[in-house]
Amino acid sequence: MSPSMHSLREGYRALVIGASGGIGQAFVQALRSDPRCSDVQAVRRGDPIDWDLGDEASLTALAAQVQGPLHLVVDATGALTIDGQGPEKRLQELDAQRLLRSLQVNAVGPALLLRHLSPLLARGERVIWAKLSARVGSIEDNHKGGWYGYRAAKAALNQLLQTAAIEISRQRPLAVVAALQPGTVRSALSRPFVGDEALAPEASVHGLLQALDAAPANGRAVFLDYRGQSIAW
Repeated sequence: MSPSMHSLREGYRALVIGASGGIGQAFVQALRSDPRCSDVQAVRRGDPIDWDLGDEASLTALAAQVQGPLHLVVDATGALTIDGQGPEKRLQELDAQRLLRSLQVNAVGPALLLRHLSPLLARGERVIWAKLSARVGSIEDNHKGGWYGYRAAKAALNQLLQTAAIEISRQRPLAVVAALQPGTVRSALSRPFVGDEALAPEASVHGLLQALDAAPANGRAVFLDYRGQSIAW
């Protein structure tokens, strides 16, 4: 059974971006089964319009299709494989265009979604902006190296979220901005690297929703895993 978001108002309204992926789908299903949630808008590639994380004009148009006010936004976009190639393991594998593409998909695009959609967050009540990040985006927790572009993009994303949390809290002091580590989840993104020996998306989302429900609104972003544990930035 999916957890209810008791920290949000009765009848809260949610938006899930990237709802065609395994984790995104699981978020949509979980939120639609929460009796406290009155509406879940699910944004998928090409639905409600054609949009691309590398095309800001399309993100502006997408935002115009979303109905506010919103109390919970989950951004489940992102990519580990870029242009058909997995993460770089050595310096000799670095390629400028792939690095830039990873930053666009995993950091710049999500930041622009935050720019264009955060004005739809409700005022005067608790709201949550949750973005899928990754433990490999932690600079302090980097003990193995490798995965250059993905690590750099997620670290950039985390800094963008932390900075946005400070600004958003000035007008919405009850807002929570969260970077989420879903664990290694069975999905199209992770299958080439871990096979099917990973968490079910539903199990990850169950834990993430519980973590978000308990997250404090203090003007700082939080970096949480699916068990509710904080991750070093």
